Amino acid sequence: METTLQLVFLNQEASSFTVNLANPRANLTVADVTAVMDLILAKNIFRSTGGMLTAKVRARLVSRDTVDLVTFA
Repeated sequence: METTLQLVFLNQEASSFTVNLANPRANLTVADVTAVMDLILAKNIFRSTGGMLTAKVRARLVSRDTVDLVTFA
């Protein structure tokens, strides 16, 4: 199963901006995620087409199973 950590922020235009991180460690805590999101905001690491990131919205783990039905060479 493939797992992605999604960090969702608001930008200056009040639009959502999502940072996707593949294969996060299994023992993440709310404190870990909060600290990273606060650091991203404090350092202005990312800029979106809607401007700088301004607020945290949510963090979530997304899991996905992929099953190949057929592979064509």
